[in-house]
Amino acid sequence: MEFFSHQTNYPFMATRRVWYTLSAVLMIVALASFFWHGLNLAIDFTGGVNAEVSFPGAANVEAVRAQLAATGFHEPQVQNFGSSRDISIRLPPDPKHSAGEIRQQLDGALKAIDPGAQVVQLDVVGPQVGNELRMSAVWALLFTLLGIFIYIALRFHTWKLSFGAILAVLHDPILVLGFFSITQLPFDLSVVAAMLAVIGYSLNDTVVVFDRIRERFEGNRRAAPAALLDQSINQTLSRTIMTKVVTSIVVVALLFLGGLALKGFSAALLIGIIAGTYSSIYISSAIALDCGLTAEDIFPTVKKAVLDHLP
Repeated sequence: MEFFSHQTNYPFMATRRVWYTLSAVLMIVALASFFWHGLNLAIDFTGGVNAEVSFPGAANVEAVRAQLAATGFHEPQVQNFGSSRDISIRLPPDPKHSAGEIRQQLDGALKAIDPGAQVVQLDVVGPQVGNELRMSAVWALLFTLLGIFIYIALRFHTWKLSFGAILAVLHDPILVLGFFSITQLPFDLSVVAAMLAVIGYSLNDTVVVFDRIRERFEGNRRAAPAALLDQSINQTLSRTIMTKVVTSIVVVALLFLGGLALKGFSAALLIGIIAGTYSSIYISSAIALDCGLTAEDIFPTVKKAVLDHLP
């Protein structure tokens, strides 16, 4: 199945500097928001208490927040999720009380509002565990990027494609971080998992394009690199858009129907899929071209063979 009814012939490389500018602006906005506002880190990283509560009828979020504050819980964060009867409660870490004591206090505060209220789930994460998880997430991202650089460099025999792939891979998670910083959606381990999935998904598209670039260079080593890169991207464009559209349909369904638990995960995937589609088309190959990519880079023996035939 093809997305386009005929072979496209868009001049992607001719307009690459326009898209460089767009990417630069988006990344600057994302990084500025990240360093200025930061992320709304969930208890996975900060430590604290996360509770899911079910009411017999519609829950009064403001009343729950006021009652928790009156009970002694500091800065409780209360919001609906799933349905009007279900709420999520986030509390800062409290090392002085055990999980059982916190649950008992929470039960008392909620039943003062509605005797039928029930704490469905209660998770307590200590600050030390939160710090360890945060560092583990950072190391996971760093090792992923290093592995990608080595893999591309070994597979395609050139750092130029590897450098383009790394910049494209960095482009996607930075935009995801910017989105979460601007919207202040909770940033938890599921979002980190989504970012790693986005990196792998984007890299897969980039490798497909790079494979086609290698095939085009092998068939016509004297052609202009920009023309061959345009041909390669156009030949894979239908597949790229088709797979991203189908995946996006599932992710959008998760975003709107998956409830609060999957909201951050699905939002990160959706932003990453959009950014990954764009970066695999406009960033990775274009960066390699501006680094001076030629057939000799992908096929190191080409240059030697030409020299051997010189008189």
